[in-house]
Amino acid sequence: MQKYGVNELRRMFLEFFESKGHLAMKSFSLVPHNDKSLLLINSGMAPLKPYFTGQEIPPRKRVTTCQKCIRTGDIENVGKTARHGTFFEMLGNFSFGDYFKKEAIAWTWEFLTEVVGLDPDRLYPSVYEDDDEAWEIWNKDIGIPADRIFRFGKEDNFWEHGSGPCGPCSEVYYDRGEKYGCGSPDCTVGCECDRYMEIWNNVFTQFDNDGHNNYTELEQKNIDTGMGLERLACVVQDVDSMFDVDTLLALRQHVCRMANAEYGKEYDTDVSIRVITDHIRSVTFMISDGIMPSNTGRGYVLRRLLRRACRHGRLLGIQGEFLVQLATTVIEGSKDGYPELEEKKDFIFKVITKEEEQFNKTIDQGLSILAGMEAEMEKKGEKILSGEEAFRLYDTYGFPVDLTKEILEEKGLQIDEEGFRKAMEAQKETAKGTFGETNYMGADVTIYESIDPSVTSKFVGYEHLTYESPVTVLTTEDAIVDALSDGDKGTIFVEETPFYATSGGQEADTGVIRTAEGEFVVEDTIKLLGGKIGHVGHMVSGMIKVGDKVSLEINEEKRALSARNHSATHLLQKALRTVLGTHVEQAGSSVNENRLRFDFTHFSALTEEEIRKVEEIVNDSIVKCLPVKAENMPIEEARKTGAAALFGEKYGDIVRVVSMGEFSKEFCGGTHVDNTGVITAFKIISETGVAAGVRRIEALTSKGLMNHYNEMEQKFTEAARLMKTSPDKLAEKIAHLMAENKALHSEVESLKSKLAQGAMGDVMSQVQDVNGVKLLATKVENVDMNGLRDLGDQLKEKLGEGVVVIASANAGKVNLMATATAGAIEKGAHAGNLIKAIAGLVGGGGGGRPNMAQAGGKNPAGIDDAITKVKEVLEGMVG
Repeated sequence: MQKYGVNELRRMFLEFFESKGHLAMKSFSLVPHNDKSLLLINSGMAPLKPYFTGQEIPPRKRVTTCQKCIRTGDIENVGKTARHGTFFEMLGNFSFGDYFKKEAIAWTWEFLTEVVGLDPDRLYPSVYEDDDEAWEIWNKDIGIPADRIFRFGKEDNFWEHGSGPCGPCSEVYYDRGEKYGCGSPDCTVGCECDRYMEIWNNVFTQFDNDGHNNYTELEQKNIDTGMGLERLACVVQDVDSMFDVDTLLALRQHVCRMANAEYGKEYDTDVSIRVITDHIRSVTFMISDGIMPSNTGRGYVLRRLLRRACRHGRLLGIQGEFLVQLATTVIEGSKDGYPELEEKKDFIFKVITKEEEQFNKTIDQGLSILAGMEAEMEKKGEKILSGEEAFRLYDTYGFPVDLTKEILEEKGLQIDEEGFRKAMEAQKETAKGTFGETNYMGADVTIYESIDPSVTSKFVGYEHLTYESPVTVLTTEDAIVDALSDGDKGTIFVEETPFYATSGGQEADTGVIRTAEGEFVVEDTIKLLGGKIGHVGHMVSGMIKVGDKVSLEINEEKRALSARNHSATHLLQKALRTVLGTHVEQAGSSVNENRLRFDFTHFSALTEEEIRKVEEIVNDSIVKCLPVKAENMPIEEARKTGAAALFGEKYGDIVRVVSMGEFSKEFCGGTHVDNTGVITAFKIISETGVAAGVRRIEALTSKGLMNHYNEMEQKFTEAARLMKTSPDKLAEKIAHLMAENKALHSEVESLKSKLAQGAMGDVMSQVQDVNGVKLLATKVENVDMNGLRDLGDQLKEKLGEGVVVIASANAGKVNLMATATAGAIEKGAHAGNLIKAIAGLVGGGGGGRPNMAQAGGKNPAGIDDAITKVKEVLEGMVG
């Protein structure tokens, strides 16, 4: 068997499946696209999930890939054994409703035996215990003897992940020989030793799990194949582990040369060599996909890998920065399959260098302080470093807690992780202070303050809706970075931009920033100190780097509609001053593509006639198609023209004046129409007060107004339909129904009163004398509080002088009402106190005036006790 290299094996696999009608797709980025379930791509099928789920149509029903993957779930074990690693390549062939088990198994065998040249007698397939179909194919079609086909249970040979598509697996094991075995006479496929290595896994996605382990056959059956490239190389090259295959061997040997160490002689040295060899691969590939070091998410994974490699370099005695040299070897060994590594190497080196320099500034001091803490622990006989001490290392000296934990664990010590978390939270609260986190100027602290003050931006949006300009600065939400990649949220700064930043009441432009490699959706545009304009948003694909020349494209419809509303505010201000008087000053505004809002000084609500006049003046100015002109001039010259300025606004020496014919002239830096006719029409929707002496008008123009009219028309038509009339007769119909409803309501109330009286029967026989005060305490079913009050008035009239108390259970709740006449009150009766005393018996509370009170309750079972207690309470009042 020929000992093919990693790059040869990758090429052979892809070419083989291309010959079987598969589309060979380039490896997807390590950054998951539209998949929040993953931090990093960790398998060959992960980026293909949309094709398996049907969310996207695959470019072909047969696809093959070699996917770069990263898994960090067992990062603590990387280096400790030769089995563990964070970076690997996964070869895969996939079928989306095309071929199935017969072809997949046949091609597995053909590639392994005929293309790669593995000894057929050393290959052992396994199948799911109930998958007779796969067993038959291996046995009868391929010709594998029955005693060499292993049946395993669900744990080993059935792929599923909760509810959804799932299915049995068929794996292929290779017998590497006795030298890799455990020596046991029972050693066979499935043994934990390294002799029988699984190299291929076919997943036959043929069932759907409803989440309760009820399985139904899928109409479209799929194939998901995975084969680790490094594992295959181990077998083909007959080496001990992935750290011995050709590309990793070159990297491992480079580490050894730098450390002046020999691999395989001493365990601790080998651990460090393996950690660096593995981690620098992950670091190089992650940065090439635009992942940047940070303290959160995948950026933190990158930072942790890079710093872990740095520290192990120190343990090997490597001085200074060394990771860039190793990244060069990574690129040289992998650029055959990943040409982007070569294309982006300068960028990769820059990021690594910056992070390594930053870490080296803190690690020596941190290690020294940690050593002192360890000595103190030993003196006290303690095995756990306090959370406060671990946090001090992190907060004051920038020493990562993961690193502290790892160093201590190597010496059989631990840290109080819960204590560390509490110290972290306490620090955050302290930093916020009374008014939140602020800078010297009292403003909120943001990452923007760290940007070089010399960076500035020029707005070119008056003349251009699209523009090309180089990227000057990139930030995430908490760091200045060299690149943003798929899924990242951040801010892009360029030299010149057509995007208008929120100011002067006009909301920001939105749109897209593009390069050949990446796309960024601009959700907001902000103006910052020093003339900086930031484009805030998120990456939807690819990567954008500092220095890239980007195409900036604003949402043209949003800009046009916003301009119409902005120009309308100028016409509105002039109209208000004409109708209401020259005391009207602008007190604020807000303009976007949907509506305009204008605040102005005035001391009373506008009348309907005033609103009508204002609308008439504005619409007349729109119909006249006044030309709109903007020009920059010295502020004193601008004032002489009579241009209106925003009250309290601070202007520079040169101001921009926007004129609309001879009708309106204002200081304004916003975007406007070229001609007022474009505004189409203007309508005031509301006029309200917002503060003393300040009124607010909300209005619509053009598309927003037409949308409003369409919505109103739909509601009007629907109302007419519900009223079973035509829209033109709707008002007449409503007036008729209201009159009818009033008459019916009066009739219903009268009937309810009669029914309630009838339900009580002859209650006057229940009247009692309590120390000279007549008392009527009774109950009635299903009467609401309004009904009880009516009944109370009627019974009080019949009673003449005295106290009336009525209780009713209605819809599972209790209503209580008490009323007392003037004569009863003179003798000491108090309806409010009476209700308060008995309400607790029905699970409620209440009270009221001496002559009238009511209460509610939740316990109808207590009504009889409450009625009985009334006499006792009244006796205490009038005795």
